[in-house]
Amino acid sequence: MYRAPLTIGIEEEYQIIDPNTRELTSYVQQMLKDGRFVLGSQVTEELMQSQIEIGTQICRTIEEARFELSRLRRAVAEVAERHGFAIAAAGTHPFSRWEEQQISESERYQTARDAFGIVARSLLIFGMHIHIGFGTSPQAYAVMLDVYNQMRYALPHILALTTSSPFWEGRDTGLKSYRSVIWENAPRTGIPPTFRSYSEYEEFVDLLGEVHSVGKDQASGKADKTMIWWDARPRPDLGTIEIRVSDMCTTIDEAICIAAICQAMAALFIKLRERNQSWRIYRTELIEENKWRALRYGIEGNLIDFGKGEEVPARFLMRELTELLDGVAAELGTREEIAAIHTILERGTSADRQLATYRSALADGASNREALLNVVDQLIEETRQGL
Repeated sequence: MYRAPLTIGIEEEYQIIDPNTRELTSYVQQMLKDGRFVLGSQVTEELMQSQIEIGTQICRTIEEARFELSRLRRAVAEVAERHGFAIAAAGTHPFSRWEEQQISESERYQTARDAFGIVARSLLIFGMHIHIGFGTSPQAYAVMLDVYNQMRYALPHILALTTSSPFWEGRDTGLKSYRSVIWENAPRTGIPPTFRSYSEYEEFVDLLGEVHSVGKDQASGKADKTMIWWDARPRPDLGTIEIRVSDMCTTIDEAICIAAICQAMAALFIKLRERNQSWRIYRTELIEENKWRALRYGIEGNLIDFGKGEEVPARFLMRELTELLDGVAAELGTREEIAAIHTILERGTSADRQLATYRSALADGASNREALLNVVDQLIEETRQGL
């Protein structure tokens, strides 16, 4: 019987901050020269020169993932400090402007700028991507597609728990994840479609390649699947499903909680498959309704329980999620990590905490700018928690 390895890989995109002005600073090339002595290919540039990305090794357990993520965050923070800067983890910067950022010089990002125009220039956003491993056999691909189809339902729930982008260019947007709004200006983003089989997925991607919507992978000569940026996507080249819906998690505990949830959900859907059962597949348009609620209100609003056909407080659904995953979490040894959902519900998400700091400062007589400086200071401090 097929057994998915359910390995874990995590990618995080950090903001490079000038601790004096608290502005983003385009300093990634200098940090990379230093950081690669320590981290090698695990640290890379991103679209903007004011952000830096890390990727963990393939981790067999959530304990390994925590160790890897802590090691990488600590190393990048130390490199930044040696150069007189700091890093912060959040989906958007509270007040830096995209118009003032420099695009990275790599061919891939220059191509994106040329293809997407001002949309590419405005993507001053930061996310966390989680890879769950299935393998690269035909059987693994079939299971991967089945899990991918079902995982779509939970994407708004994951987003609600990770919201960390309530500000944009110095304004309180009234949203908990403004990053999600900015990101969906780009093509091939948002809640993904379903596919009846892996071959149908391949045909879809190949068509995009033939009509030049996506480029060609240099190694294989086939359509470049990495130019599809849905909130979750199959990565057959890596043998993983990549969950991309999350805002950047500010604390390591939050990031590990989300990774554990994604791994446990994959395990649950595989168990259902073994019993010839599956989670009901809902229309993309319905899941998008929940995504809007998640990015607008986070854990403070209502999500739709499509099975019951009614609104339910997001907090209730999050507690229900811990109960749903309890059995597989016990098998995976991740009960403690998934139970961190309760801590998020008690403390609020990063967006909730940022807004509380901002509003408290305003109530104490601070100017808008001064209140936002407090938010940046909080983000820098929380990003280093657990290191």
